[in-house]
Amino acid sequence: MEIKFIGAARTVTGSKHLITTDKGVKILLDCGLFQNKGSDHETRNRHLGFDPITIDVMILSHAHIDHSGNIPTLVKQGYKGKIYCTPATLALCEVLLADSGHIHESDIAYINKNREKKGMKLLEPLYTLADVTECLKQFKTIEYDKFFKIDEDIEFAFTNTGHILGSAAISLRIKENGHKKKVCFTGDIGRPHDKILKTPSPFPQADYIICESTYGNRLHDTSENAEKKLLEVVLKTCVEKKGKLIIPAFSLGRTQEIVYALDRMKRKGILPSIKVYVDSPLSVNITDIMRRNSGYFNKDILNYIYSDPDPFGFNGLTYIKEPKDSIALNSSHEPCIIISASGMMEAGRVKHHLKNNLPSANNTVLIVGYCPKNSLGDRLLHGDKEVTIYGKPIAVNADIEVIHSYSSHGDYKEMIHYLECQEKHLIKKLFLVHGEYDVQLEYAETLKQAGFFHIEIPEEGEVYKLD
Repeated sequence: MEIKFIGAARTVTGSKHLITTDKGVKILLDCGLFQNKGSDHETRNRHLGFDPITIDVMILSHAHIDHSGNIPTLVKQGYKGKIYCTPATLALCEVLLADSGHIHESDIAYINKNREKKGMKLLEPLYTLADVTECLKQFKTIEYDKFFKIDEDIEFAFTNTGHILGSAAISLRIKENGHKKKVCFTGDIGRPHDKILKTPSPFPQADYIICESTYGNRLHDTSENAEKKLLEVVLKTCVEKKGKLIIPAFSLGRTQEIVYALDRMKRKGILPSIKVYVDSPLSVNITDIMRRNSGYFNKDILNYIYSDPDPFGFNGLTYIKEPKDSIALNSSHEPCIIISASGMMEAGRVKHHLKNNLPSANNTVLIVGYCPKNSLGDRLLHGDKEVTIYGKPIAVNADIEVIHSYSSHGDYKEMIHYLECQEKHLIKKLFLVHGEYDVQLEYAETLKQAGFFHIEIPEEGEVYKLD
Protein backbone atom coordinates (compact mmCIF):
# COMPACT_ATOMS: atom_id res chain seq x y z
CA MET A 1 0.00 0.00 0.00
CA GLU A 2 1.16 3.53 -0.70
CA ILE A 3 0.05 7.10 -0.05
CA LYS A 4 0.53 9.96 -2.49
CA PHE A 5 0.31 13.45 -1.01
CA ILE A 6 -1.21 15.60 -3.74
CA GLY A 7 -2.49 18.64 -1.83
CA ALA A 8 -2.12 20.40 1.53
CA ALA A 9 1.50 19.25 1.45
CA ARG A 10 3.67 21.95 3.06
CA THR A 11 0.76 24.34 2.56
CA VAL A 12 -2.69 24.80 4.10
CA THR A 13 -5.12 24.36 1.21
CA GLY A 14 -5.94 21.81 -1.48
CA SER A 15 -6.33 18.81 0.84
CA LYS A 16 -6.00 15.67 -1.29
CA HIS A 17 -4.35 12.36 -0.32
CA LEU A 18 -4.48 9.21 -2.43
CA ILE A 19 -4.12 5.71 -0.98
CA THR A 20 -3.48 2.82 -3.38
CA THR A 21 -3.72 -0.69 -1.95
CA ASP A 22 -1.61 -3.64 -3.08
CA LYS A 23 -4.64 -4.84 -5.04
CA GLY A 24 -4.81 -1.50 -6.85
CA VAL A 25 -7.85 -0.07 -5.07
CA LYS A 26 -7.58 3.73 -5.04
CA ILE A 27 -9.04 5.64 -2.08
CA LEU A 28 -9.10 9.44 -2.25
CA LEU A 29 -9.17 11.33 1.05
CA ASP A 30 -10.63 14.83 0.46
CA CYS A 31 -10.64 16.77 -2.78
CA GLY A 32 -10.14 20.41 -1.82
CA LEU A 33 -9.41 23.59 -3.70
CA PHE A 34 -6.04 25.28 -3.60
CA GLN A 35 -6.89 28.79 -2.45
CA ASN A 36 -3.49 30.49 -2.30
CA LYS A 37 -3.65 33.67 -4.32
CA GLY A 38 -0.58 34.59 -6.33
CA SER A 39 0.30 30.93 -6.92
CA ASP A 40 -0.43 28.49 -9.74
CA HIS A 41 -3.60 27.44 -7.93
CA GLU A 42 -5.75 27.70 -11.06
CA THR A 43 -3.68 25.11 -12.92
CA ARG A 44 -3.45 22.84 -9.88
CA ASN A 45 -7.22 22.97 -9.40
CA ARG A 46 -7.90 22.04 -13.01
CA HIS A 47 -5.32 19.23 -13.08
CA LEU A 48 -5.99 17.02 -10.08
CA GLY A 49 -2.75 15.05 -10.16
CA PHE A 50 -4.44 11.73 -11.04
CA ASP A 51 -7.04 10.34 -13.43
CA PRO A 52 -10.45 10.64 -11.69
CA ILE A 53 -11.75 7.65 -13.65
CA THR A 54 -9.27 5.41 -11.81
CA ILE A 55 -10.48 6.37 -8.31
CA ASP A 56 -12.60 3.68 -6.64
CA VAL A 57 -13.86 5.53 -3.57
CA MET A 58 -13.69 9.01 -2.04
CA ILE A 59 -14.01 9.85 1.65
CA LEU A 60 -14.49 13.46 2.79
CA SER A 61 -13.34 14.69 6.21
CA HIS A 62 -15.42 17.89 6.32
CA ALA A 63 -17.13 20.57 4.28
CA HIS A 64 -14.59 23.41 4.21
CA ILE A 65 -13.81 24.33 0.61
CA ASP A 66 -10.09 23.60 0.94
CA HIS A 67 -11.17 20.00 1.65
CA SER A 68 -14.36 19.61 -0.42
CA GLY A 69 -14.24 22.39 -3.01
CA ASN A 70 -12.89 20.43 -5.98
CA ILE A 71 -15.29 17.48 -5.75
CA PRO A 72 -17.37 18.90 -8.65
CA THR A 73 -14.23 18.85 -10.82
CA LEU A 74 -13.50 15.28 -9.72
CA VAL A 75 -16.96 14.16 -10.85
CA LYS A 76 -16.93 16.36 -13.96
CA GLN A 77 -13.70 14.66 -15.05
CA GLY A 78 -15.09 11.16 -14.70
CA TYR A 79 -15.28 9.93 -11.11
CA LYS A 80 -18.32 7.64 -10.78
CA GLY A 81 -18.02 6.27 -7.22
CA LYS A 82 -19.48 7.19 -3.86
CA ILE A 83 -18.43 10.22 -1.82
CA TYR A 84 -18.69 9.28 1.85
CA CYS A 85 -19.20 11.93 4.54
CA THR A 86 -21.21 12.63 7.70
CA PRO A 87 -24.83 13.85 7.41
CA ALA A 88 -23.95 17.38 8.57
CA THR A 89 -21.10 17.54 6.05
CA LEU A 90 -23.53 16.79 3.24
CA ALA A 91 -25.94 19.49 4.45
CA LEU A 92 -23.10 22.02 4.48
CA CYS A 93 -21.65 20.89 1.13
CA GLU A 94 -25.03 21.50 -0.50
CA VAL A 95 -24.72 25.23 0.22
CA LEU A 96 -20.93 25.64 0.23
CA LEU A 97 -20.36 23.91 -3.10
CA ALA A 98 -23.29 25.76 -4.67
CA ASP A 99 -21.76 29.04 -3.48
CA SER A 100 -18.38 27.97 -4.88
CA GLY A 101 -19.93 27.06 -8.22
CA HIS A 102 -21.65 30.45 -8.39
CA ILE A 103 -18.34 32.20 -7.66
CA HIS A 104 -16.54 30.27 -10.43
CA GLU A 105 -19.26 31.12 -12.93
CA SER A 106 -19.36 34.79 -11.93
CA ASP A 107 -15.57 35.21 -11.93
CA ILE A 108 -15.21 33.69 -15.40
CA ALA A 109 -18.12 35.76 -16.76
CA TYR A 110 -16.34 38.92 -15.58
CA ILE A 111 -13.01 37.80 -17.06
CA ASN A 112 -14.62 36.79 -20.34
CA LYS A 113 -16.16 40.25 -20.80
CA ASN A 114 -12.68 41.72 -21.01
CA ARG A 115 -11.32 38.85 -23.12
CA GLU A 116 -14.20 39.21 -25.58
CA LYS A 117 -13.44 42.91 -26.03
CA LYS A 118 -9.84 42.00 -26.86
CA GLY A 119 -10.85 39.21 -29.24
CA MET A 120 -9.35 36.58 -26.97
CA LYS A 121 -10.57 33.01 -26.53
CA LEU A 122 -13.23 32.73 -23.82
CA LEU A 123 -12.50 30.63 -20.73
CA GLU A 124 -14.57 27.94 -19.06
CA PRO A 125 -15.27 28.04 -15.30
CA LEU A 126 -13.61 25.36 -13.20
CA TYR A 127 -17.13 24.07 -12.61
CA THR A 128 -20.70 25.33 -12.58
CA LEU A 129 -23.81 25.09 -10.43
CA ALA A 130 -24.97 22.27 -12.71
CA ASP A 131 -21.74 20.37 -11.97
CA VAL A 132 -22.38 20.81 -8.24
CA THR A 133 -25.87 19.38 -8.59
CA GLU A 134 -24.47 16.33 -10.37
CA CYS A 135 -21.71 15.64 -7.85
CA LEU A 136 -24.10 15.82 -4.89
CA LYS A 137 -25.94 12.77 -6.29
CA GLN A 138 -22.89 10.65 -5.45
CA PHE A 139 -22.71 11.61 -1.75
CA LYS A 140 -23.53 8.93 0.82
CA THR A 141 -23.71 9.72 4.54
CA ILE A 142 -22.22 7.64 7.36
CA GLU A 143 -22.72 8.35 11.07
CA TYR A 144 -19.87 8.75 13.56
CA ASP A 145 -18.26 5.77 15.32
CA LYS A 146 -19.51 2.98 13.05
CA PHE A 147 -17.16 1.03 10.79
CA PHE A 148 -18.52 0.81 7.26
CA LYS A 149 -17.34 -1.89 4.83
CA ILE A 150 -16.32 -0.65 1.39
CA ASP A 151 -15.41 -4.18 0.27
CA GLU A 152 -14.18 -7.41 1.84
CA ASP A 153 -10.75 -5.88 2.53
CA ILE A 154 -11.50 -2.23 3.36
CA GLU A 155 -13.60 -0.56 6.05
CA PHE A 156 -13.58 2.88 7.63
CA ALA A 157 -15.13 4.87 10.46
CA PHE A 158 -15.69 8.56 11.14
CA THR A 159 -14.92 10.06 14.56
CA ASN A 160 -15.76 13.62 15.61
CA THR A 161 -12.91 16.16 15.44
CA GLY A 162 -14.88 19.16 16.75
CA HIS A 163 -13.49 21.41 14.02
CA ILE A 164 -16.77 22.36 12.35
CA LEU A 165 -20.26 20.88 12.20
CA GLY A 166 -19.91 17.28 10.99
CA SER A 167 -16.10 17.29 10.76
CA ALA A 168 -14.47 13.89 11.09
CA ALA A 169 -11.26 11.97 11.29
CA ILE A 170 -11.20 9.01 8.90
CA SER A 171 -9.93 5.70 10.30
CA LEU A 172 -9.26 3.05 7.66
CA ARG A 173 -8.66 -0.66 8.17
CA ILE A 174 -7.19 -2.24 5.07
CA LYS A 175 -6.49 -5.98 4.89
CA GLU A 176 -3.37 -6.91 2.92
CA ASN A 177 -1.62 -10.28 2.91
CA GLY A 178 -3.62 -11.43 5.93
CA HIS A 179 -2.78 -8.35 8.02
CA LYS A 180 -4.80 -5.21 8.73
CA LYS A 181 -3.08 -1.90 8.14
CA LYS A 182 -4.67 0.94 10.09
CA VAL A 183 -4.49 4.44 8.66
CA CYS A 184 -6.02 7.57 10.19
CA PHE A 185 -6.46 10.91 8.46
CA THR A 186 -7.28 13.45 11.17
CA GLY A 187 -8.75 16.03 8.81
CA ASP A 188 -8.68 19.33 10.68
CA ILE A 189 -8.48 19.05 14.46
CA GLY A 190 -10.82 21.21 16.51
CA ARG A 191 -10.51 22.54 20.02
CA PRO A 192 -11.40 20.75 23.27
CA HIS A 193 -13.24 23.76 24.73
CA ASP A 194 -15.15 25.01 21.68
CA LYS A 195 -18.06 27.27 22.68
CA ILE A 196 -20.51 25.50 20.36
CA LEU A 197 -19.33 22.04 19.30
CA LYS A 198 -18.59 18.89 21.23
CA THR A 199 -15.03 18.03 22.23
CA PRO A 200 -13.04 16.00 19.66
CA SER A 201 -13.39 12.25 20.19
CA PRO A 202 -10.56 9.70 20.46
CA PHE A 203 -9.91 7.73 17.30
CA PRO A 204 -8.99 4.04 16.93
CA GLN A 205 -5.34 3.04 17.20
CA ALA A 206 -3.51 3.64 13.93
CA ASP A 207 -0.29 2.40 12.36
CA TYR A 208 -0.07 5.46 10.14
CA ILE A 209 -1.46 8.93 10.87
CA ILE A 210 -1.94 11.78 8.40
CA CYS A 211 -2.19 14.76 10.73
CA GLU A 212 -2.95 18.45 10.22
CA SER A 213 -0.46 21.00 11.55
CA THR A 214 -1.91 24.46 10.84
CA TYR A 215 -1.06 25.98 14.22
CA GLY A 216 1.89 23.74 15.00
CA ASN A 217 3.91 26.60 16.49
CA ARG A 218 1.21 28.60 18.24
CA LEU A 219 -0.77 28.62 21.47
CA HIS A 220 -4.23 30.17 21.48
CA ASP A 221 -5.43 32.50 24.19
CA THR A 222 -8.34 31.35 26.35
CA SER A 223 -11.89 31.90 25.11
CA GLU A 224 -12.58 34.09 28.15
CA ASN A 225 -9.72 36.43 27.21
CA ALA A 226 -10.91 36.39 23.60
CA GLU A 227 -14.38 37.57 24.53
CA LYS A 228 -12.92 40.21 26.83
CA LYS A 229 -10.80 41.53 23.97
CA LEU A 230 -13.76 41.37 21.57
CA LEU A 231 -15.76 43.58 23.90
CA GLU A 232 -12.81 45.97 24.31
CA VAL A 233 -12.47 46.33 20.54
CA VAL A 234 -16.21 46.93 20.17
CA LEU A 235 -16.18 49.64 22.86
CA LYS A 236 -13.07 51.36 21.53
CA THR A 237 -14.23 51.36 17.91
CA CYS A 238 -17.97 51.83 18.09
CA VAL A 239 -18.32 53.88 21.29
CA GLU A 240 -15.07 55.85 21.69
CA LYS A 241 -14.21 56.40 18.01
CA LYS A 242 -17.79 56.07 16.75
CA GLY A 243 -16.49 53.99 13.87
CA LYS A 244 -17.24 50.69 12.20
CA LEU A 245 -15.86 47.36 13.31
CA ILE A 246 -15.29 45.06 10.34
CA ILE A 247 -14.88 41.38 11.23
CA PRO A 248 -13.90 39.22 8.25
CA ALA A 249 -15.11 35.76 9.22
CA PHE A 250 -15.63 32.42 7.57
CA SER A 251 -19.32 31.79 6.93
CA LEU A 252 -19.06 28.39 8.57
CA GLY A 253 -18.15 28.23 12.26
CA ARG A 254 -16.39 31.52 12.89
CA THR A 255 -19.39 33.71 12.09
CA GLN A 256 -21.66 31.69 14.38
CA GLU A 257 -19.10 31.74 17.21
CA ILE A 258 -18.75 35.53 17.04
CA VAL A 259 -22.53 36.00 16.92
CA TYR A 260 -22.96 33.64 19.88
CA ALA A 261 -20.38 35.66 21.86
CA LEU A 262 -22.22 38.90 21.07
CA ASP A 263 -25.52 37.22 21.98
CA ARG A 264 -24.17 36.37 25.43
CA MET A 265 -22.89 39.93 25.88
CA LYS A 266 -26.30 41.25 24.91
CA ARG A 267 -28.01 39.06 27.51
CA LYS A 268 -25.56 40.26 30.18
CA GLY A 269 -26.29 43.88 29.25
CA ILE A 270 -22.65 44.69 28.42
CA LEU A 271 -22.95 45.03 24.65
CA PRO A 272 -23.44 48.69 23.68
CA SER A 273 -26.60 49.63 21.84
CA ILE A 274 -25.22 49.44 18.32
CA LYS A 275 -26.37 47.62 15.23
CA VAL A 276 -24.74 44.32 14.25
CA TYR A 277 -24.87 43.00 10.70
CA VAL A 278 -23.99 39.58 9.31
CA ASP A 279 -23.46 40.48 5.68
CA SER A 280 -23.21 37.19 3.82
CA PRO A 281 -25.98 35.16 2.15
CA LEU A 282 -23.89 32.04 2.72
CA SER A 283 -23.60 32.80 6.43
CA VAL A 284 -27.38 33.13 6.64
CA ASN A 285 -27.87 29.71 5.06
CA ILE A 286 -25.20 28.05 7.19
CA THR A 287 -26.57 29.56 10.39
CA ASP A 288 -29.92 27.97 9.54
CA ILE A 289 -28.16 24.61 9.12
CA MET A 290 -26.47 25.09 12.49
CA ARG A 291 -29.84 25.75 14.10
CA ARG A 292 -31.18 22.47 12.66
CA ASN A 293 -28.21 20.42 13.88
CA SER A 294 -28.04 21.14 17.59
CA GLY A 295 -27.28 17.45 18.18
CA TYR A 296 -23.65 18.31 17.41
CA PHE A 297 -23.60 21.03 20.11
CA ASN A 298 -21.93 20.69 23.51
CA LYS A 299 -23.78 20.73 26.84
CA ASP A 300 -22.99 24.36 27.64
CA ILE A 301 -24.69 25.83 24.60
CA LEU A 302 -27.58 23.36 24.90
CA ASN A 303 -28.15 24.58 28.46
CA TYR A 304 -27.95 28.17 27.20
CA ILE A 305 -30.62 27.39 24.59
CA TYR A 306 -33.08 26.51 27.36
CA SER A 307 -33.29 30.19 28.28
CA ASP A 308 -32.38 31.64 24.86
CA PRO A 309 -33.80 29.43 22.08
CA ASP A 310 -31.78 31.22 19.39
CA PRO A 311 -28.10 31.71 20.31
CA PHE A 312 -27.50 33.15 16.83
CA GLY A 313 -30.01 35.98 16.98
CA PHE A 314 -30.79 38.99 19.18
CA ASN A 315 -32.39 42.43 18.97
CA GLY A 316 -30.14 44.69 16.94
CA LEU A 317 -28.71 41.85 14.82
CA THR A 318 -29.59 41.80 11.13
CA TYR A 319 -28.70 39.10 8.62
CA ILE A 320 -28.24 40.56 5.15
CA LYS A 321 -28.82 38.70 1.90
CA GLU A 322 -29.66 41.36 -0.69
CA PRO A 323 -26.77 43.18 -2.42
CA LYS A 324 -28.55 46.54 -2.14
CA ASP A 325 -28.69 46.21 1.65
CA SER A 326 -24.99 45.34 1.73
CA ILE A 327 -24.13 48.37 -0.41
CA ALA A 328 -26.22 50.59 1.89
CA LEU A 329 -23.89 49.74 4.79
CA ASN A 330 -21.05 51.52 3.02
CA SER A 331 -22.99 54.78 2.72
CA SER A 332 -24.01 54.70 6.40
CA HIS A 333 -21.81 56.54 8.88
CA GLU A 334 -23.34 55.17 12.08
CA PRO A 335 -21.17 53.03 14.39
CA CYS A 336 -21.83 49.34 13.83
CA ILE A 337 -20.32 45.87 13.65
CA ILE A 338 -20.18 44.18 10.24
CA ILE A 339 -19.36 40.46 10.16
CA SER A 340 -18.73 39.44 6.58
CA ALA A 341 -17.14 36.66 4.53
CA SER A 342 -14.59 35.64 3.54
CA GLY A 343 -12.28 35.17 6.47
CA MET A 344 -9.16 35.22 4.28
CA MET A 345 -10.40 38.52 2.76
CA GLU A 346 -9.71 37.25 -0.76
CA ALA A 347 -13.31 37.17 -1.97
CA GLY A 348 -16.85 38.06 -0.99
CA ARG A 349 -18.59 41.16 0.32
CA VAL A 350 -15.96 41.82 2.97
CA LYS A 351 -13.64 43.20 0.27
CA HIS A 352 -16.12 46.00 -0.43
CA HIS A 353 -16.30 46.80 3.29
CA LEU A 354 -12.52 46.84 3.56
CA LYS A 355 -12.19 49.05 0.49
CA ASN A 356 -14.60 51.56 2.00
CA ASN A 357 -13.48 51.43 5.62
CA LEU A 358 -9.72 50.82 5.72
CA PRO A 359 -8.85 54.48 4.93
CA SER A 360 -10.54 55.84 8.08
CA ALA A 361 -8.71 55.84 11.42
CA ASN A 362 -12.08 55.67 13.19
CA ASN A 363 -12.61 52.12 12.00
CA THR A 364 -11.14 48.77 13.02
CA VAL A 365 -10.60 45.47 11.24
CA LEU A 366 -10.65 42.53 13.64
CA ILE A 367 -8.95 39.40 12.27
CA VAL A 368 -10.27 36.23 13.90
CA GLY A 369 -9.01 33.46 11.60
CA TYR A 370 -6.13 31.99 9.66
CA CYS A 371 -4.83 34.05 6.72
CA PRO A 372 -2.52 32.27 4.24
CA LYS A 373 0.72 33.87 3.15
CA ASN A 374 0.30 36.64 0.56
CA SER A 375 -3.44 36.93 1.18
CA LEU A 376 -5.00 40.34 1.84
CA GLY A 377 -5.48 39.32 5.46
CA ASP A 378 -1.82 38.37 5.75
CA ARG A 379 -0.74 41.79 4.44
CA LEU A 380 -2.94 43.55 6.99
CA LEU A 381 -1.53 41.33 9.75
CA HIS A 382 1.98 42.34 8.74
CA GLY A 383 1.19 46.04 8.97
CA ASP A 384 1.07 47.07 5.31
CA LYS A 385 0.01 50.71 5.11
CA GLU A 386 -1.38 50.28 1.61
CA VAL A 387 -3.11 47.30 0.01
CA THR A 388 -4.63 46.66 -3.39
CA ILE A 389 -8.35 45.87 -3.58
CA TYR A 390 -10.07 45.44 -6.94
CA GLY A 391 -6.94 46.74 -8.63
CA LYS A 392 -6.85 50.01 -6.71
CA PRO A 393 -4.45 51.10 -3.94
CA ILE A 394 -6.20 51.51 -0.59
CA ALA A 395 -4.64 53.32 2.35
CA VAL A 396 -4.70 51.41 5.63
CA ASN A 397 -5.46 53.90 8.41
CA ALA A 398 -7.92 51.76 10.34
CA ASP A 399 -6.73 49.85 13.40
CA ILE A 400 -5.91 46.19 12.80
CA GLU A 401 -6.66 43.90 15.74
CA VAL A 402 -6.24 40.13 16.04
CA ILE A 403 -7.86 37.43 18.16
CA HIS A 404 -6.35 34.04 17.35
CA SER A 405 -8.33 32.02 19.87
CA TYR A 406 -11.51 32.12 17.76
CA SER A 407 -9.79 29.70 15.42
CA SER A 408 -11.51 26.36 14.87
CA HIS A 409 -8.07 24.72 14.55
CA GLY A 410 -6.39 23.42 17.68
CA ASP A 411 -3.05 24.91 18.70
CA TYR A 412 -0.02 22.65 19.10
CA LYS A 413 -0.85 21.62 22.66
CA GLU A 414 -4.46 20.89 21.73
CA MET A 415 -3.41 18.84 18.71
CA ILE A 416 -0.94 16.82 20.79
CA HIS A 417 -3.66 16.26 23.39
CA TYR A 418 -5.87 14.93 20.59
CA LEU A 419 -3.13 12.49 19.52
CA GLU A 420 -2.60 11.24 23.08
CA CYS A 421 -5.38 8.66 22.59
CA GLN A 422 -2.80 6.64 20.64
CA GLU A 423 -0.21 4.13 21.84
CA LYS A 424 2.78 6.05 20.53
CA HIS A 425 5.10 3.07 20.07
CA LEU A 426 2.59 1.49 17.67
CA ILE A 427 2.66 4.43 15.26
CA LYS A 428 4.94 3.53 12.34
CA LYS A 429 4.71 6.92 10.58
CA LEU A 430 3.14 10.26 11.41
CA PHE A 431 2.76 12.47 8.33
CA LEU A 432 2.26 16.21 8.81
CA VAL A 433 -0.01 17.95 6.30
CA HIS A 434 -2.12 21.11 6.11
CA GLY A 435 0.50 23.52 7.41
CA GLU A 436 3.23 25.86 6.25
CA TYR A 437 6.60 24.10 6.08
CA ASP A 438 8.39 26.30 8.63
CA VAL A 439 5.53 25.71 11.09
CA GLN A 440 5.63 21.97 10.43
CA LEU A 441 9.35 21.81 11.18
CA GLU A 442 8.73 23.39 14.59
CA TYR A 443 5.75 21.15 15.26
CA ALA A 444 7.74 18.04 14.37
CA GLU A 445 10.29 18.90 17.06
CA THR A 446 7.53 19.52 19.61
CA LEU A 447 5.95 16.17 18.73
CA LYS A 448 9.26 14.41 19.30
CA GLN A 449 9.56 16.00 22.73
CA ALA A 450 6.06 14.64 23.46
CA GLY A 451 7.14 11.11 22.52
CA PHE A 452 5.96 10.94 18.90
CA PHE A 453 8.60 9.80 16.43
CA HIS A 454 8.90 8.61 12.82
CA ILE A 455 7.59 11.98 11.63
CA GLU A 456 7.52 12.87 7.93
CA ILE A 457 6.66 16.16 6.21
CA PRO A 458 5.69 15.15 2.65
CA GLU A 459 6.31 17.34 -0.35
CA GLU A 460 3.55 17.81 -2.89
CA GLY A 461 3.42 14.75 -5.12
CA GLU A 462 5.60 12.63 -2.82
CA VAL A 463 4.72 8.93 -2.50
CA TYR A 464 5.34 6.79 0.60
CA LYS A 465 5.21 3.02 0.74
CA LEU A 466 3.44 1.69 3.84
CA ASP A 467 5.05 -1.60 4.90
